[in-house]
Amino acid sequence: MSRLGADRIKNVALAGHAGSGKTSLAEAMMFKAGVIDRQGRVADGNTVCDFDPEEIKRKASLSLSVAQFGYNDVKLNLLDTPGLFDFTAGLYEGVSAADSVLIAVSGKSGVTVGAKKAYKLAKQRGKATMFFVGKMDSENADFYKVLESLKTEFGPSVCPIVVPFVQDGKVDCYVNLLEMRAYRYGKNGIAVQTDMPDSEHRLDGLIAAISEAIAETDEELFEKFFSGEQFTYFELVSGLHNGIKSGSITPVLCGSAQELEGIDILLEAVAKMLPSAAEASGREAVCADSVINVDCDADSLLSAYVFKTVADPFVGKLSYIKVVSGVLTAESPVVNMTSGQPEKIGKLLNVRGKKQEEAKEAAAGDFVAVTKLSALTGDTLCDPKRQVVFEKVEFPAPCYSLAVKTSASGDESKISSGVHRLLEEDLTLGFELNTETHQQILSGLGEQHLDVAVSKLKNKFGVSVELEAPIIAYRETIRKKVKAEGKHKKQTGGHGQYGHVVIEFEPWDCDEMVFEEKVFGGSVPKGYFPAVEKGLRDSVLKGVLAGYPVVGLKATLLDGSYHPVDSSEMAFKTAAGIAYRDGISQASPILLEPIGLLRAIVPDDKTGDLMGDLNKRRGRVLGMNPEEQGYTLIEANAPMSEMQDFANTLRQMTQGDGSFTISFERYEPLPEQLQAAVIQKAAEIFGK
Repeated sequence: MSRLGADRIKNVALAGHAGSGKTSLAEAMMFKAGVIDRQGRVADGNTVCDFDPEEIKRKASLSLSVAQFGYNDVKLNLLDTPGLFDFTAGLYEGVSAADSVLIAVSGKSGVTVGAKKAYKLAKQRGKATMFFVGKMDSENADFYKVLESLKTEFGPSVCPIVVPFVQDGKVDCYVNLLEMRAYRYGKNGIAVQTDMPDSEHRLDGLIAAISEAIAETDEELFEKFFSGEQFTYFELVSGLHNGIKSGSITPVLCGSAQELEGIDILLEAVAKMLPSAAEASGREAVCADSVINVDCDADSLLSAYVFKTVADPFVGKLSYIKVVSGVLTAESPVVNMTSGQPEKIGKLLNVRGKKQEEAKEAAAGDFVAVTKLSALTGDTLCDPKRQVVFEKVEFPAPCYSLAVKTSASGDESKISSGVHRLLEEDLTLGFELNTETHQQILSGLGEQHLDVAVSKLKNKFGVSVELEAPIIAYRETIRKKVKAEGKHKKQTGGHGQYGHVVIEFEPWDCDEMVFEEKVFGGSVPKGYFPAVEKGLRDSVLKGVLAGYPVVGLKATLLDGSYHPVDSSEMAFKTAAGIAYRDGISQASPILLEPIGLLRAIVPDDKTGDLMGDLNKRRGRVLGMNPEEQGYTLIEANAPMSEMQDFANTLRQMTQGDGSFTISFERYEPLPEQLQAAVIQKAAEIFGK
């Protein structure tokens, strides 16, 4: 495809709830545009946008997919985003790179949480929005009920421009309110104009609402509207375009992707009404400690950013780039502003799902995929002559963690390498080695998210792993002051071993053990004090109850004795360990459990349910504050051991409309009735 001006490029993200028909809609749009000769089906696993083996297997989009194609004299860059909440990284990537967001809503299910989240994110990012009410061929689809819900949820900006006429429970035809024409659809979505249906009273009201919304976008149109004149078709389209661009109008269209009904009208609306890259792709950036606006201008110096990364063990890394200004070619001098290093641009590709076509260049406002870049998602690429940095997208933090267990010994290094590649392409995944429990912890947004990560590890990188609940890092401490004696005496034929200490142990407000000595009269020579301290520090790594580290402890060396020949550092270190075990056992030892600070945002009507659930988990609510309209922020302390499945519970409780973060805050005594179970579990873990 030859270079098009940014005014003829439309970057559109398809978003919405899982199952609302986004991928089918993309398929229908490409078929009607004539770029594919066969319309695939999600159920058959043969759509353009769902081509990953995991997506075909699960019959759902799991990551952002790009489909670039021409329609009339416009280039459309469609970004098909996942609707499943576990894979919301794709939604954030898509909305960030797009200039408009087309939100799919099912005519049966209506306004769901996924549609709300997509709309909210689009508005936060300042993107134009459009709704498509799909599945109108389905039984029980009700456009006007959905329209009412859209207006209730998103306000007066919602404005229908295509409506169905239903007869005997089925859509008979679709009315284009801008043209005031009705169309009936036949095979392959061929539209045939038909007589306008007898529902003029309802249509008149809708047309009046459209005209009023358009009048608000321009002073001349406003005067014309109040003088009682009718708008021309050109004025309607132009007014809608301006209203959509400013955010004052959110148009609603409808149809059926499966039956290709209304798809031609949708394509026309996208091409004519949604803002072009030239109108929307200017972006703020930091340049030499000041904030500037980088205009979408092909004649300017190059600036671009990576909005998606795909790691493939065979092809290598593929970076999806949005060019903000200038023109990107294989010869472009480029510096990566994150690393500060120059980047060598490899092969440039236009992509449509898994189909790739080599490109010579990508100009301002356009997308392109580049092979074998070292850059990562969020990195800014620019001409060295004008170094700018675009703000990185902030992705949702991982909130669900499991421990990774290898199926075969010796695979630990392979796991780390494979997971590192997955982390490059999914910024909502996390991975760390817990130095205390020696477990590798994989974190994500939910159970399905981690399940897919494990499948990719096996299929892409040949590493088979299993997931299990992570070990909770308990602690032990004491509650009273005691004095203990430790004596190590051993005769072996030559030099013997002799060390003798008297140590006082007491509770202390500290994380690490505090050591002091109050020895008088030289009963223990000063040269052995470090050995005693070392023996104690080694010992506190393992408590006497369950083998967890001991905290909140002060040890004071009071007395002891030595032998001029048989005493040694090792003997006093051993004696200190004996005193430790004897003393801690007598000092009323208890277990401490980690307590987390939970910050959960939930719909107002779910606050009672959440607090009830937290009570069952031994949580304590600290406070409640209004967050945004309709939502409440609840802060609480909760034992980390009780929060393993909280991500799944909150999702079920709120139908995916809640979110949370939890971070370790402190340790507190474990209730006595729970100690026996923890001690028994520790014996299994540590092999006591």
